[in-house]
Amino acid sequence: MTIHPGILSISDDALHKRFAPIFETIAAGAVARERNRTLPIEEIRLLKEAGFGALRVPTDFGGLGATLHQTFELLIELAAADSNLPQALRAHFNLVEDLQLNKDYAVKARWLGAIANGALVGVAVTEPGLGAVDRYRTAVTSEGTLLRLNGVKYYTTGTLYADHLLVAADQDGKRVTVLVDASQPGVSVADDWDGFGQRLTASGTAEFKNVTVTHDRIIGPGYGTEGRVFGTAHVQLILLATLAGIAKRAAADTSDWIKARTRTFTHAVADVPRNDPLVQQVIGQLFSAAFAARATVLAAVDELARTLDGRHQDPQQLDASELAAAQAQVTVVKLVLDAVTTLFEVGGASLSSEKLAIDRHWRNARTIASHNPAIFKLRSIGAYELNGAALPYAWSAGVRSTRQQGN
Repeated sequence: MTIHPGILSISDDALHKRFAPIFETIAAGAVARERNRTLPIEEIRLLKEAGFGALRVPTDFGGLGATLHQTFELLIELAAADSNLPQALRAHFNLVEDLQLNKDYAVKARWLGAIANGALVGVAVTEPGLGAVDRYRTAVTSEGTLLRLNGVKYYTTGTLYADHLLVAADQDGKRVTVLVDASQPGVSVADDWDGFGQRLTASGTAEFKNVTVTHDRIIGPGYGTEGRVFGTAHVQLILLATLAGIAKRAAADTSDWIKARTRTFTHAVADVPRNDPLVQQVIGQLFSAAFAARATVLAAVDELARTLDGRHQDPQQLDASELAAAQAQVTVVKLVLDAVTTLFEVGGASLSSEKLAIDRHWRNARTIASHNPAIFKLRSIGAYELNGAALPYAWSAGVRSTRQQGN
C-alpha cells in the first residue's frame, strides 16, 4: 500500500501508551454510567485532550496521522471500554475522511486544523418519519444577504458531546451539508433517545431555529450522493468495530464472573461452574466470537484503506470495499448476537442482576445490529454476485442500476 506523506507517523506502541490508560478509566465507570444514565461527558473530554478525535488527521495539519487500521483497532478497544463512545464519534471520524479528500484546500486546512485542536463533530441527518436520504424538511433559506437554517432532526448521534453539528439540509431543491456550531443561537439538542440500548450515545433530537449560516459553512453535497462512495462502508465498519468491542468486554465480564462463582445447579456435572464443560463451552464461544469479530472487521477495514489510499477513484475498488463491509456486517452481527445471547446460559437468573449490568452487552449489541438490518445486506450481496446489481451505497432515491464501470 502506498503511504502518502504525513499519513503514517505514529507507532502502535505510542498509540497504546497514549490511550490504554484512558480506556481503563472509561471502562471503570461504564457500569455506573449505564445504571444511572450518566452521559460520558468527562470521558469524552479525556479523549479530546489526548487527541483521539485527531487520530486520522495527517500530521501536516497537526493530527496524529494514524492509519485506518490503527484507528479501528483503537475504536474496538474503546468499544470494549464503553460501547457508546465509538458510536457517538462515528460521524466525526467519517467527516475527517471526507475532509482529507476535499479538493478545496482552504476547507480541508480549516476544519482538519480545528479537529487537530480538539474539535468534535456530531451528526444531524435523519428526520422523523422521512428517512435519511431524501425529502428533507430541514432547509437553508435566504434572508437578504444572510442564510438561515431551520428544521428538526432525530438520531443525532454524538451531538451533546460535539462542538459542531453536521446537518443535512435542502437548499433550493439540492441536498447540502451544513456545519454549524453547537453553541450557536437557535441550536438545541435533547437527550431524548429512548432505545433500550446504546443509551448514552446522545442520539436524540436536534432542532434548528433561524440559525445563521455563512456560505463557507456549506461544505459539500448532502448525505445520499448518488454513485459509489466510500462513506457507506466506513460508517458501517465503525458500528461493526463497536460490536467487536462489545464481544470482547462481554467475554471478559462473563469469564470473570464465572471464575468467582461457587454456586451451580443441582443437575450440573461439576461442583463449581468454572469446571463445568458446558460453561467452558459458552466461554469458549464468547472469546472465539470476540476474536473472529475483530479479525473480520479489520480485514474489511484494510479493504477500505486500499480504497482511501487510491483517493476512491477506482469503481472496482469502491465496490470491493463496499462488498467487504456488507459481508463483514452479516458475519459479525450473527457472531456477536449469538454469543451475547448464549452467555446467559452460564448463570441463570443471577446474570440478570441490574447491579452486574451484564444485560447491557445484549441490549447494546442488539441496538447496534439494528442499524442497516442485515437482511437487506444479505439480499444485496446475493443480487450483486448473481446479477451485477448495485451495492447498497448511501444513495438517495436514485435508480439502482446494474453494475456500471467508471461511475
